[in-house]
Amino acid sequence: MPKLKTNRSELIIQSVIGEISSPLSNPMNPYRISADGEPMVLPGIGGITFNKRIGDSAVDLWGDHVEPAVSMKNTDKTVGSPANGALNVMSCIGNRAQVVSGDAKDEWGRVTGTHGGIEHVLVDFTFEQMEKMVIGDRIQVRSTGQGLKLLDFPDIKVMNLDPDLLDLMGITGTKKSGRLSIPVTHTIPAMVMGSGLGKVSTHAGDYDIQMFDEETVEKHSLNTLRFGDIVAITDADHSFGRIYRAKSISVGVIVHSRSVLSGHGPGVTTLFTSTKGYIDAVINADANLVNYFKELD
Repeated sequence: MPKLKTNRSELIIQSVIGEISSPLSNPMNPYRISADGEPMVLPGIGGITFNKRIGDSAVDLWGDHVEPAVSMKNTDKTVGSPANGALNVMSCIGNRAQVVSGDAKDEWGRVTGTHGGIEHVLVDFTFEQMEKMVIGDRIQVRSTGQGLKLLDFPDIKVMNLDPDLLDLMGITGTKKSGRLSIPVTHTIPAMVMGSGLGKVSTHAGDYDIQMFDEETVEKHSLNTLRFGDIVAITDADHSFGRIYRAKSISVGVIVHSRSVLSGHGPGVTTLFTSTKGYIDAVINADANLVNYFKELD
């Protein structure tokens, strides 16, 4: 399969760094109130999630906003945390990440997503690698990908994507048509998208798939979503933030788990968007990072 023509030679490769972050909870009020009004105590964001990785269900688990494998953050204390901003904006899906301290020093993983609100970068490692890690270990990402352009497809924007990963995603298209066909596991209507709307940029963070309407969940097979799934969101334009726009389409990756909270659910980090709808979503159950990373490694 021929590679898509890009401006890859112009892209910068630069280090950004963070530390494995701790899970968070309020000991005085540990409850999350579900959309049905039920108080619940659930594991959530942060830490080292030893038993969840890309390819695993993002729905069938007892947790809320669970981040697979390793969650990291730059703990620089300056106002506005520009160091953590750089970690989140410049880390792209598929970037290589190296542990640079602790017993797991010199182990390598790959970035699987960015989680807005908590501003975490998520990194996949093997179970054996994670067994050697502790909260506070430092991880350096070889960031590259922001600014990537598809030279023959000017009506399609790409973001948050390592160019090496782009080459392995089975994407096809012709310059004459200006359209791309992208393998995805699910198509999701914009009407169910929730938390994360209103941001002015999609070069970091995510937004959430609400799963509280049983008929919609069944119709779009949302109960089968997995960490690392590549999904299409119809009638959604992510060019300069996340908005509803009929006939637009965006493609992203599932980065965190379901949630019981109103307006929340599995999170999607953007990879592609087309205001004019020049992306054709092709259903393929294998369109998951776990399969692409095997080829990268």
